[in-house]
Amino acid sequence: MTTWEFLWYIPNEVQPGHRGDDAVTGHNSLDTLTAQALALERHGWRGALLGTGWGRPDTFTVATALAARTTSFEPLIAVRPGYWKPANFASAAATLDHLSGGRVRVNIVSGQDDLRAYGDGEADPAERYARTREFIQLVRRLWTERKVTYDGDYFQVAGSTVVPRISARPGRPHPKLYVGGASEAAERVSATEADVQLFWGEPLDGIQERVARLRALGEKLGREHPPLEFGLRITTFVRDTTEQAWADAEAKVAELAARQRGRPGRDGHAGAVGQRRLLDLQARGEVLDDNLYTAPGKVGGEGAGTTWLVGSAADVAKSLRRYGDLGITHFILSDTPYLPEIERQGSQLLPLLQTPG
Repeated sequence: MTTWEFLWYIPNEVQPGHRGDDAVTGHNSLDTLTAQALALERHGWRGALLGTGWGRPDTFTVATALAARTTSFEPLIAVRPGYWKPANFASAAATLDHLSGGRVRVNIVSGQDDLRAYGDGEADPAERYARTREFIQLVRRLWTERKVTYDGDYFQVAGSTVVPRISARPGRPHPKLYVGGASEAAERVSATEADVQLFWGEPLDGIQERVARLRALGEKLGREHPPLEFGLRITTFVRDTTEQAWADAEAKVAELAARQRGRPGRDGHAGAVGQRRLLDLQARGEVLDDNLYTAPGKVGGEGAGTTWLVGSAADVAKSLRRYGDLGITHFILSDTPYLPEIERQGSQLLPLLQTPG
């Protein structure tokens, strides 16, 4: 039986009110973030993805602080190859993995950020993914080999040994490496180098097509690692009843639309292939499959906030199971306000998903 893993999302934002979160004093303090991580532990979540980007608190520092204040919480640490050198990152992650008892996960992000602000000069998408390939290859080797020599187009090391050494665990020779992206260049990297390919909230037919394509691509390109796993990053909008969920979802979209009026247009993320795929769904209808709501994308929703799974816990669990039937085994869910939804969905939704069908 395939094991499913459920993680949440901690936004790691300087500005309060992220995607409708409660705008409270100290929203990003260590105490507030720790309260979320501890609630995740209590309510059955494996851990949480920590958002990254220039202009946010440093993701690795936040992950380290949360690991120190928790016992089972697993941070999925988002990092950018243009921000870290592979050897520096491999050493930092190995150290945190050692100190936390093997709780580190890594999300490699290749999308553009404020590149000039931190000295990254690589803006071409194809080149960024070529660099990501080398980053993953080198980090993996540094975690599993000693005296590594690597002479790539972007990164070079000679006789490099990372200490402390990564401790291999059942089914986990090293921290899992998650990769997103929907472009051809991104999929070629995922198919051959990633441990987990992350998808945003597309309809079932889109996910089915991409899973099949990535599996075939891995075979064609000669994947050398264990089979690629798949994950879904999506907003789950859960209420006690189906009717209440849709009423609240429509009200929240109306509120988001009111806030969006007069604001500048989308930033550069809208140009990413994966984001365009989500926005293009609006032409297919406001509700796809049983309960995939596309309206949030019309009012400024981006990334995992572009589409929502809406309904009762039973409705949303049914939909997530259908994604599981297509090969999804890693689920990264969220809704706002973050802390109450950790508790609500941990109490109502996760118990329905503990035994995959």
